[in-house]
Amino acid sequence: MNFIFISPHFPHTYWEFCHRLKQNGVKVLGIADAPYDSLQKELKESLTEYYRVDSLENYDEVYRAVAYFAFRYGRIDWIESNNEYWLEQDARLRTDFNVSTGIRTDRIRSIKEKSEMKKYYAKGGIPTARQIRVAEGFDAVRDFVRLTGYPIIAKPDVGVGASGTHKIESDEQLQVFFDTVSDYKNYVVEEFITGEICSYDAIIDAKGNPLFESMTVWPPSIMDIVNLRLDLSYYVDREMPENLRELGRRTVKAFGIWNRFVHLEFFRLDGDREGLGRRGDFVALEVNMRPAGGYTPDMINFAHATDVYKIWADMVAFGESRTQQGRQQYCAFASRRDIYKYVHSHEEVLSRYGERIVMCERMPELFSAAMGQQMYTVRLQTMEEVNEFVKFVHEKKL
Repeated sequence: MNFIFISPHFPHTYWEFCHRLKQNGVKVLGIADAPYDSLQKELKESLTEYYRVDSLENYDEVYRAVAYFAFRYGRIDWIESNNEYWLEQDARLRTDFNVSTGIRTDRIRSIKEKSEMKKYYAKGGIPTARQIRVAEGFDAVRDFVRLTGYPIIAKPDVGVGASGTHKIESDEQLQVFFDTVSDYKNYVVEEFITGEICSYDAIIDAKGNPLFESMTVWPPSIMDIVNLRLDLSYYVDREMPENLRELGRRTVKAFGIWNRFVHLEFFRLDGDREGLGRRGDFVALEVNMRPAGGYTPDMINFAHATDVYKIWADMVAFGESRTQQGRQQYCAFASRRDIYKYVHSHEEVLSRYGERIVMCERMPELFSAAMGQQMYTVRLQTMEEVNEFVKFVHEKKL
């Protein structure tokens, strides 16, 4: 089997996917714009061959790299990056090289554009926030707000995370948005829903069935964490509520997902909301056709005593999982920002949590706006311990 991995060096943990593929007997062929000598030793050892391009943004260059691998190794069976940024290019390459193991160009809009996602949620009967395209104009958006009420959320139709997101609380702020955001026609507006964000993280086989499922619980607003420079915490739950499992599987079927690691986001309502559900119900937010970001795949491994990199590689090579799970625990993440002074020192955190700490390191600069500079990740047995851990790490000096 010939597997082309696009940008296998980023995020830096993605060498794990390549390593597990190699363990399963797959030829892993890497394409990226990083110098070969800059690659991690583990990644180099996992790749059968590496092709460096000047820029991954240059489709012609990447196309030629794939063509070279096809000439040298024969038919290409898989092309994948597991990266949101390259989803569209991945699909175009699969289309041009007739690779059938993943999404092609004709279906990319449904997983990239938030406005298109709504159609598939409706198809599956999955509750989701009401939405309007800002391109319909100021009057249409204002009429929409008459139905939903303020606040509303404006976000790029194609985008990741909180980047470019605006919370709008009045007609005056809406007018400012139209006046100051030059590309507003590329935005959508949604009604504002409050509650925790819970993700359905799963590895889906060729028939659209889950080989592995997990739930991660996120803070209500990454946008506020970035804009207000708040501390971040989140956790992987030891188990998944059945209503989320059912909605996650329905979403997979509605979108026609196969052969993928997915990160599907839902609101868990913190109160009854007419037309959407009661407190504790789940409401669809958006789909992401790749693993959760940052260190979350590793946290999932720690929570479920498993190896999601290997489960994914098993799916690729064998069409099934050959990887077991062990003891189920919570895995919690809490980070700090250098601009604040904390009650408990770094050494006190290490001393208190000792062997329960599974990761402790400085965050890469790219992630620091959302995730802070210093992170601690621990395995814990109860939700009470999770809350206590977050309080201990985040408590600040007055």
